[in-house]
Amino acid sequence: MTDLRRRRILAASAFGGAALAMPAVARAQETVSWRMQALWDGGTTPYELEKAFAARVAELTDGKFDIKLFAAGQLVPANQAFDAVRSGAFQMMKTFDGYEAGKIPSFAFTSTIPFGFPDPDQYEAWFYELGGLDMAREAYAKAGLTYIAPTVYGEEPMHSTVKIESIADMAGKKGRFVGLASAVMGDLGVAVTPMATAEVYSGLEKGLIDFADRGDLTANYEAGLAEVAKYIILPGVHQPTTATSYVANTAAYEALPGGFKAALAVAAREISGSLRQRIIVQNTEVLEKYREKGVEVIQLDPADIAAARGKAVASWKTATREDPLATRIVDSQIAFMQSLGLI
Repeated sequence: MTDLRRRRILAASAFGGAALAMPAVARAQETVSWRMQALWDGGTTPYELEKAFAARVAELTDGKFDIKLFAAGQLVPANQAFDAVRSGAFQMMKTFDGYEAGKIPSFAFTSTIPFGFPDPDQYEAWFYELGGLDMAREAYAKAGLTYIAPTVYGEEPMHSTVKIESIADMAGKKGRFVGLASAVMGDLGVAVTPMATAEVYSGLEKGLIDFADRGDLTANYEAGLAEVAKYIILPGVHQPTTATSYVANTAAYEALPGGFKAALAVAAREISGSLRQRIIVQNTEVLEKYREKGVEVIQLDPADIAAARGKAVASWKTATREDPLATRIVDSQIAFMQSLGLI
């Protein structure tokens, strides 16, 4: 055997031994398995998009990041998900920040702003281009959780048993609203009536409320609201744009490789656009179904909305409860709305 061949064999042997000695994580990234509870029930459009989110994360990580999806309430009741993820009972949830706004004022403004941004692209731009994402993460960090990204989509309508053609017409009417919308609509003269989502149909049917927020147009049609409320008021000024959010247990998130964190961020932003576009298409289709059932669709005057937006600013500032981060968020959003000519 020549000296050259002997050296090659020894070098190959040494390399092979070193490769075997390398830890498994260095040779091939280990598979990570998370559990995630969705915000919506199985079979709904948002839930189907969460399935696409989990599939996209797996695709971006060559199948090494597996997110097992559960429908709302399957792991814990929706109102317990916040604490369950924080404690590590499961790793991630899809939530609506406004649910916890009573404890953390900032969440009132990272979920929806009554009379705020009329276009979801504007709201998403605030998150991604003007520091909103960092501020949302700061708010969640105080709660021991990690905010990953929002899913931003459009309005929720108002369904009414009485004809409402202006903001002024709402004054004195009994309306069902939740979160910050309750305060803003109350300041505009609405007699706000607290009511669970499941009770909206019977509330309208029995006259306990005159008009109500509930969900998106398709979900409300499926819930039968066309049978009990013969008017739809658009745009849904109480919730003109909406942001739900992907939130993770901080310890689980920090343990992820950088590529897996990036996969979560990329998939989340893709799903945000996909859901928004799906809803746009569904809305055109379902509005025709409402009209076929005799429901009248009323469009509010943009000038009327703009005037009410100016009044809503005072309600937003009150809702910060002088919390420094919430105040910083609202000031940032107001500045952007001013640059857009909305205020």
